[in-house]
Amino acid sequence: MVLQVLVVAAGAPLLAGLMRQVRARLEGRAGAGVRQPWRDLRKLARKEPIAPRGTGYLFRAAPPLLAGTTLVVAAAVPLVTAASPLDGVADLFAVAALLALGSVALALGGLDTGTAFGGMGASREMTVLALVEPTILLAVFALSIRVGTTDLGAIVTETASSPLSVISPVSLLAAVALAVVTIAESGRIPVDNPSTHLELTMIHEAMILEYAGPDLALIEWASAMRLTVMLGLFAALFAPVGIATAGAGPIMLLVAVVAFALKVALLGGLLAAGEVFMAKLRLFRIPELLAGSFLMALLAVAASFFLA
Repeated sequence: MVLQVLVVAAGAPLLAGLMRQVRARLEGRAGAGVRQPWRDLRKLARKEPIAPRGTGYLFRAAPPLLAGTTLVVAAAVPLVTAASPLDGVADLFAVAALLALGSVALALGGLDTGTAFGGMGASREMTVLALVEPTILLAVFALSIRVGTTDLGAIVTETASSPLSVISPVSLLAAVALAVVTIAESGRIPVDNPSTHLELTMIHEAMILEYAGPDLALIEWASAMRLTVMLGLFAALFAPVGIATAGAGPIMLLVAVVAFALKVALLGGLLAAGEVFMAKLRLFRIPELLAGSFLMALLAVAASFFLA
């Protein structure tokens, strides 16, 4: 569990840097380097913490709550190993609730500023969240029906023991649905653009405009970890190659760390490459995309019951 958290915490900014570098190369730019996000976090952490006048505890509590829930999720879900002392927390519904709690905390922090941008971003975030969370639940629940439990570690262990089970209509529908909501949950194109500051298109950035210094560093770090966890969970559910199981030794754990890093880097690179050739959707088209992913997840559940 500690190894998993350390890998996610240290590697998440590197994943963000890798994705920026891939985009830069494909756009004909040199890029700032893979380690640039770490340098940005260090620079922000050294600045003086500043809070807008009139904000209360909601504004100040949002960054640590977002980071804390993400670290708990990183410890609970099967990323490097399927065996975890937090098996009770690794339940599908508990993980989805923790992810939603972090998003709600950040939205409340944006509302607490009393600015138009904060309220706009929070409203848009809640709209996305209302469609993303049920899709995550249904997509993973479709995979859990054949296992008979909603424990994520047990689902990954069962998939690793029978890899051919991934090749099925249920897994295909669930994979597409989970891929769409992973993009939406992490605020990437075509749902959101993490590098824009255009008022009419911002979702995530609108909520954090008033944050600065260590608070902003904590939010950026937590956002990178959420992306890493979502990509890692996607890889564990549909390609559990190299993941360690119960009783694995140090060598197997090292192999699992390398496999996790390679899979997440590959998925992050593919996501960044796709963003170069993809435009951001208009705001009123986003619910249509997310509703389509929800329908796929619902069909996956129906198919899993039919094939069970």
